[in-house]
Amino acid sequence: MATTIATAGALLALSPVPAQAATNAAPEIIPALQTWTGGEGAFELAPGARIVADPELEAVAHQFADDLSSVTGIVADVAVGGEARSGDLRLDLDADLESADGGALFDAEGYRLTIDQEGVEIAAPASQGAFWGTRTVLQALVQSPLRRSVPAGESIDWPNHSVRGFALDVGRRFFTPEFVRDYITMMSWYKLNQFQLHLNDNEIARPAGGWKDAYDGFRLKSDNPAFAGLASEDGAYDRADWQSFEDTAAAHAVTIVPEIDAPAHSRSFIRWKPQLGFNGGDSDHLDLSNPESTETIKAVFDEFVPWFEGPDVHFGADEYPRSGADQYREFFNTMAEHIRGLGKQPRAWGSMSVMHGSADGYDRDVVINSWNNGWYGMAKAEADGYRYINTNDGDLYVVPFANYYHGNGLNNAGLYATWLPNRLGSTAVVPEGAPEGAMFAVWNDLVHEDYTELDVHGLVRDSFPVIAQKTWDSQTPARSYGDFVDVQRRIGSGPGLTTIDQTGVARPGELSLGATVTASSSDDGMTAASLTDGLALTRWATSEDTADVRIELAESAPVGRIEVEWAGAAPASYDVDVSDDGVFWQRVADDVDGATASVELGSLQAKYVAVRDIRSDGAAGAVSAWRMSVFAPEPLTSGATATASGVEAAAFPPSLAIDGDDKTRWSANYVAQPWIAVDLGAKQTFGEVVLAWEGASAKDYVVEVSDDGASWRTAATKSGQAVGARVDTVTFEPVEARHVRVTVTAKNLSPYLSLFELTVPSTGGPEAWISAELAPEAPDADGGWYATVPTAEFAAGGTAGEASAIEYRLDGGDWSPAAGAVAIDGQGEQRLEYRATVGDRRVSGYGVVRVDTAAPSVEVGASRRPAVSTPSNPVRFTVDARDDGSGVAGVEVRLDGGAWTAWDGEDVVVEAPGRHTLEARATDAVGHVSEIAASPGPGRG
Repeated sequence: MATTIATAGALLALSPVPAQAATNAAPEIIPALQTWTGGEGAFELAPGARIVADPELEAVAHQFADDLSSVTGIVADVAVGGEARSGDLRLDLDADLESADGGALFDAEGYRLTIDQEGVEIAAPASQGAFWGTRTVLQALVQSPLRRSVPAGESIDWPNHSVRGFALDVGRRFFTPEFVRDYITMMSWYKLNQFQLHLNDNEIARPAGGWKDAYDGFRLKSDNPAFAGLASEDGAYDRADWQSFEDTAAAHAVTIVPEIDAPAHSRSFIRWKPQLGFNGGDSDHLDLSNPESTETIKAVFDEFVPWFEGPDVHFGADEYPRSGADQYREFFNTMAEHIRGLGKQPRAWGSMSVMHGSADGYDRDVVINSWNNGWYGMAKAEADGYRYINTNDGDLYVVPFANYYHGNGLNNAGLYATWLPNRLGSTAVVPEGAPEGAMFAVWNDLVHEDYTELDVHGLVRDSFPVIAQKTWDSQTPARSYGDFVDVQRRIGSGPGLTTIDQTGVARPGELSLGATVTASSSDDGMTAASLTDGLALTRWATSEDTADVRIELAESAPVGRIEVEWAGAAPASYDVDVSDDGVFWQRVADDVDGATASVELGSLQAKYVAVRDIRSDGAAGAVSAWRMSVFAPEPLTSGATATASGVEAAAFPPSLAIDGDDKTRWSANYVAQPWIAVDLGAKQTFGEVVLAWEGASAKDYVVEVSDDGASWRTAATKSGQAVGARVDTVTFEPVEARHVRVTVTAKNLSPYLSLFELTVPSTGGPEAWISAELAPEAPDADGGWYATVPTAEFAAGGTAGEASAIEYRLDGGDWSPAAGAVAIDGQGEQRLEYRATVGDRRVSGYGVVRVDTAAPSVEVGASRRPAVSTPSNPVRFTVDARDDGSGVAGVEVRLDGGAWTAWDGEDVVVEAPGRHTLEARATDAVGHVSEIAASPGPGRG
């Protein structure tokens, strides 16, 4: 596509080269950039970089600086006005900047991003576009090596729709202010710009005891006595809470759309004033024949609209009884006019088709949420001339944990592949660009169900980037959904969050999420636990020049690789070791170049993985990392091909069941016995298949194997499996085969069947290993010490060939052949090293063995001999205790045959006249006691 940019009266024609043909490919951003012209090289962010901003963009600049620090660790000063210098990031407000393709949408929210080796410039005609440009830069940085670079090039970017949002029902379930602020912040990360808060509602069905027993919620709390009793006692937002929402939204280019819903869904108002409802208040519908009903709702808006800083206010207006259609229409028109009188643009849920069969007589200056085709669909809204937003229930509603309206979350893969804002499902019902945009929505219908705000977030977390992608760049995406999810995982949910996404998510095959980590040193607030917490914006750092990190996995397992995401400058080098017991370690990699981010671990069995001797590059003077991840060996299904009986839709091919991503899936066609088969590429030996089912899971199935994909033999049969999403680990006698097939003979949710992942774990052993075993296996004294001489035996092997030339040495001595058991009879911490050749590979290991088989020694000295004290010249005794093993734990002394007392480490001075004798004895850390030493011994003068 050709894009024309006009600035300062001059036209500049830009014809972006397709990303794949450019020198630099487009950075992977969510939502994807509209255009990209690749340059050469990259901008490298460095300490000392500034954010130079036009005065009108000072607030954007400060938010950018805060987020830049969180994402990269670089603290950039904000310079308002002035010229940018090399290495700076520039924010430029240019009201004359235009795009012929972006038009008014570019004017409102578009930006031009220019990157070269000298710096970054974000130019936009409005502050909102400038802010979106900062999100693009941050997302590019967080995915780059060391989070420091952005590829050179230029993008002209703008949204295809002005409304890109989400609606949250806080009426039926209270969400904390912290959660709401986090959602505003998180939405902005994906350039979603409207957050609708549904502020009042009630349970759907009348309880047996009447509506007085129904749960309801009104979530705004005024200190005006006239509204006392309206706010919910179990949670409501006061003026300060709401202002915090508005402030957060203003800082993140998001608009809050408050919704106060009437005349249905109005139990809160009737609880407050029963005379407003039908049946003497036994209702959740306002009696619109009572003028007080409308006047009360107008008064509510009068009270709270001054809190609202956005241009639009929603007054609900859905699902009212058709018997009151004429009064409903009058209410609709009255409230629309009233809200405009308060200086706001009214919004409402479309209900005209059910209420009157058409929109005749309804106020047209209302933005309509088209939520249901029957009540009032997009085609009707388009024909009637309304501005409208696609909020279609069939595609975009989530009722958490219900058996309707996507109770387990939206069909994100389907939305990504075929849905657009002008479509219902994959079918276009209005022209492209006709809707203002789209919102998805959470409705907490199940008011008595036990779930939390974080449970809701878990259901919808992955829908935000999908809706962002399809409303910003409204076309069928070029990248697959699996690739899109990979980008989503890399960029995370953005900086500035305090409540959501505080628990990390494991990457495919990751063993170390949440593992215990220790480091030789850590700076304040940057602990080693950050390395395995799975969070994108926490990190470990130390100011020491060298450091060691040890990761303890939950259990011993074959390990495939370790990946390190260094923060700031990469270290000069580091070593990698693995251990199954934490005592003996096999060296996997020695003096790894610090720029290397991944080290293969060779399928060695390990419970511990250590990154040792991490050496600073000298210039940075510190070592820091965002994450260290230990992964299982690649499964046999990695790189395999999959076929199936069929698919529910093209968006869910069988390849998604072997892509290593538990968020993508194969969905079968509706045949009675669907199957999926995997070609491993060559014969493999295996005895395990892992099946991660979606909610539409298999009840009964057969696992079969084949050498040629034609003749099959049964490996395992499963029946009566649990309903819902689950992971089945199917084990069987090891077989040698190239193909594996799962045929489902009964479904839990017929006719549907979906499988997230089919995995055949790796069974290949390590190429080369070496180990040492001690006898006795466990130390026989406290503190990990051996009080008797232990022996060590060595072994080596692997798929690389026969083991030979096994040698050992102690404490840096000479290498000796390891023939049988080797006694470790030195005293103290003995460093035991060992090595061998396996096939043509050299392997080595080491461990430290603590040995203390001897008692400590102690000597007592006197200042003179004989040890006689006089009033003018007292005798002074000295005590010297030594232990070459575990160390002296304590010393006792006694004078002249008296009682034993603990020695305080000071010389013993005796002033009493006469001749004296001091005795001493020492105990080491493993309990050995020395012989008693007595004075007078050698004197001190």
